[in-house]
Amino acid sequence: MKKPCEQLDRREFLKSAARATTAGAAFASVGSAAAPLVAWADQTVRPPGSRISYYRNGEICVGELGKPEGRPLTTGHVDFKPSWSRTGDMLVCFRRTKDDPVTANWKSAIFVIGADGAGFHLLSDGTRTDFNPTWTRDGSNTPIWNRRNERTGGYFVMQARVDGKPGQERTITDERFHSWAHSCLMDGRILVNSAHPSLGWGVFLLSTRSGREPVYESVQWELGDRGQMHRASISPSEAKICFEFLPGSSFTEAGHILYVGDFDPRRRTVSNLKAFANKEGRKIWFAYPRWIEGETAVIYHSGETGTNQLYVYRLDDGSIRRVSKDANADYRYPHGEAAPC
Repeated sequence: MKKPCEQLDRREFLKSAARATTAGAAFASVGSAAAPLVAWADQTVRPPGSRISYYRNGEICVGELGKPEGRPLTTGHVDFKPSWSRTGDMLVCFRRTKDDPVTANWKSAIFVIGADGAGFHLLSDGTRTDFNPTWTRDGSNTPIWNRRNERTGGYFVMQARVDGKPGQERTITDERFHSWAHSCLMDGRILVNSAHPSLGWGVFLLSTRSGREPVYESVQWELGDRGQMHRASISPSEAKICFEFLPGSSFTEAGHILYVGDFDPRRRTVSNLKAFANKEGRKIWFAYPRWIEGETAVIYHSGETGTNQLYVYRLDDGSIRRVSKDANADYRYPHGEAAPC
């Protein structure tokens, strides 16, 4: 199939996540258009993992479901795709520095900002096309992202220190063939799409170690012979996955179907898939499913009302509710607290 354009101990992780989610200032956030989606019994205590980050009209916001929206973290620019660190105190995002009708021709800069709005700094200089950053889960709090190869049109994966400066980032995949990073594992592996020169096009778990050749291990998934996996997110326990599925081999932004399923990192399998949004494949933008509140729910954005809005799908009862407050605003790229993509 052609490519589209496009170890911490578990107990320690849970302890650190709990600590992280009680730190920092509480920001207001999106609520249901009708009644609040969530009403905590004690409003002075914020449950662990209850915050989200998101894009609203080009600004990065942080807040809680069911509460009023507060001030954005960034203003005066067009900023995209916030991803929350496992420590719960930082976001990595990208800023568009040059617009173009074709998204792949944008220029953009990767930046890190505190979840309280402090500590903004750039990791790339904005002269390249840098997209969809996330974080490693191996305890190093390392940002990674996808950089376009201007010669081939494909992408390769970049990495930087969280306190790095533009020019200090480094390439961790071969620039000669396409690789796109989605989500990371606690053992250091990265879930990628790749057009590998000997293994072909597919989904892989990528291992990268300094001084060694990257290792690509094929992932078997039930829809692999029918289309493409995009914007996948592995759950905090690494037992589940959510992603966008696009039938066929040609990339379009509209028409993606959102799925949840079981993920086995040892066997490298994705199974027991269930479509939960846009099952009919309508030519509407359904995108960026991300885990929230542990693994009980998935948040995503959809343009089905005419403007992009945020929705929450709950696994226990299959319910879906709109949770963005302003029906006229443009909401995108939601992300759950302390749960890197």
